[in-house]
Amino acid sequence: MSGYTDIRAGGWVARLPEGWRPYALLMRLDRPIGSWLLVLPGFWAFAMAAPSWGRGLWLTFLFGLGAVLMRGAGCVVNDLWDRDLDRQVERTAGRPLAAGTVRPKQALAFLLGLLVVSFLILVQLPWTAILLGVLSLVPIALYPLAKRVTDYPQAMLGLVFSWAAPTGYAAATGGLDAAAFLLWAAGFFWILGYDTIYAHQDREDDALVGIRSTALRFGEKTRPFLAACYGVTLALLAAAGIAAGLSWWFAPALLLPAALLARQVVALDIHDPALCLRLFKANRDVGLAIAAAFLIGRL
Repeated sequence: MSGYTDIRAGGWVARLPEGWRPYALLMRLDRPIGSWLLVLPGFWAFAMAAPSWGRGLWLTFLFGLGAVLMRGAGCVVNDLWDRDLDRQVERTAGRPLAAGTVRPKQALAFLLGLLVVSFLILVQLPWTAILLGVLSLVPIALYPLAKRVTDYPQAMLGLVFSWAAPTGYAAATGGLDAAAFLLWAAGFFWILGYDTIYAHQDREDDALVGIRSTALRFGEKTRPFLAACYGVTLALLAAAGIAAGLSWWFAPALLLPAALLARQVVALDIHDPALCLRLFKANRDVGLAIAAAFLIGRL
């Protein structure tokens, strides 16, 4: 493509066997930020509640691998739903299903393989976590539909991408409590905010093809909406720390992610797609800083 796109077909993806490359792009392996953002709420749960370092590191490995696979499966589902729309949007026209380098039947077979391997990882966890993992397939399947029926599809993505918080908490502790639900809610509002930034990359094309989003809903008023989302996120994280009985060290440790989120609000320019993408990607560091704050709070 000669236009704006976030596809990265070069680098290590270009060194894969030719037949593998479209599937790597279909999974978004060229852009690992999505896998990071999917797994980070799980890392928060391990940092806050894992019974030992060994258990926490083992769960971190399992969830990291599972996040790559499930994020890939979600991308396949999304692209199967959206292949006709993707052809009409500059940033997404080069996606394998939209461009025709992968056929729908091939994508379905690939999706089945991703789900089978993901399930083999899931069954290593306690039953509560397994049940939550299976239930996550419902919002994953419905997310691509949301952008056609509501101005808040980012809320559905928030539900999907924050799912690792309660699942991770259940994997670490065997159950759920108030801290788990507060962590889940914090993840939801964090994702609602950063995915609104992401959606501003496609705002004009989305309006033309009938895709709805919070970026279109709030437009020039996105900054106060973003500030509200991130403010609620920080309040819920603080409440989760209190519910988990963390030490007072958690409060000052939370100042770093608060500053990183405030920087996004101040720097936002909805008319600069490249900046929106950079701000969106900056949330990996935010998520890691939150995990570090939970670890510090256990001192």
